[in-house]
Amino acid sequence: MTKCCVYGLGYIGLPTSILLAKNGYKIHGVEIDKSIIELTNKGLTNIVEPNIETSLKEVVKNGNLVASSKPEKAEIFIIAVPTPFRNQNNNNIPMPDISYVIEAAKSIAKIVKKNDLIILESTSPIGTTEELVKIIENNSDLDRDEFYVAYCPERVIPGNILYELINNDRVVGGCSLESSEKAQKFYKSFCKGEVRITNSATAELVKLTENAYRDVNIAFSNEISLICDQKNIDPYELINLANKHPRVNILKPGCGVGGHCIAVDPWFIASASPELSKIVQLAREVNNHKTKWVLEKIKKTIFNYKEKRHKEPIIGCFGLTYKPNVDDIRESPALKITKELIKNNFKLLINEPNLKNVDFAALYSIEYLLENSDIIVILVGHEKYKSINLEKHLVLDFCGLNY
Repeated sequence: MTKCCVYGLGYIGLPTSILLAKNGYKIHGVEIDKSIIELTNKGLTNIVEPNIETSLKEVVKNGNLVASSKPEKAEIFIIAVPTPFRNQNNNNIPMPDISYVIEAAKSIAKIVKKNDLIILESTSPIGTTEELVKIIENNSDLDRDEFYVAYCPERVIPGNILYELINNDRVVGGCSLESSEKAQKFYKSFCKGEVRITNSATAELVKLTENAYRDVNIAFSNEISLICDQKNIDPYELINLANKHPRVNILKPGCGVGGHCIAVDPWFIASASPELSKIVQLAREVNNHKTKWVLEKIKKTIFNYKEKRHKEPIIGCFGLTYKPNVDDIRESPALKITKELIKNNFKLLINEPNLKNVDFAALYSIEYLLENSDIIVILVGHEKYKSINLEKHLVLDFCGLNY
């Protein structure tokens, strides 16, 4: 049985580990968070995904998946660790932090063997995969032609990760043709989608480009929504009608852009080529501005309510996650808006059907918010919200629930 050592048991690393374990690989998961290690080894997870916990229990019970804080020797190493931001550079552009990738590479270098395959899945700046090769070469007894290194970014959507890991096409970029082919063979062993080969730099930029494209599209829709507000036009109706054109596909506007991908990855492009990425940077500015605009819109509604009714309104905030129907709050604009309203001492009631609790406020049922709120604010378009009757309420809908 081929052994895989997977670094990182988060939103990508854990589902990938489960999928590989179900396909006959022996998985040793490496994680620095002790609570995640304990949960995983009990067959439990705090990640909300269809069938994930049932599948996890199965592979833990049969011994195909074990989590630990220390790596072990294997034939295949997969790095799926976070790549967050660090301080801005001189151009006021956030810089990617690949320190977790570097630490993983150094750890692998201590135990790597001849002909082992190392795959980087973490979203990374151009050149990271090649840097990984150098780290392993400089910290092991192997020359670069004695081991294989490739980059293969994930292309999944939260809420459907296990299915998409199997069925979506993949792009594999090796630091050599042999590395690409070896990685391609590995992914073909469990992926039904096409596995296409390129070089590592192209594969790295493919991942960044995919998310930057969506960020630019959303920025366009958010900008149109601001114009619609000024002209008293329903932006969701407008975009719905515009999308009837056979060659137009505008994404829905919202209260900003969140998540670890679309809100983050464009900066990886901008930090590498600040002079050439003007549209990418502008899209980020527009989408960040939309969050501030939504906050001011809510504040203005609150002040108008107070002036007319001479009382402090209770605001019912619906949704905290960065997108509908997930439990992920990373970079969530809805979360930022809600916390800012709390900071401004407004009276808030919060509902988030995909979370049991949060550390900064109490969560209430949908029914409680409808009964006790003076102003309803829809920040996330969860499926559960679409059946709510809002006709008798003062509503600020920033998701277009009816479209």
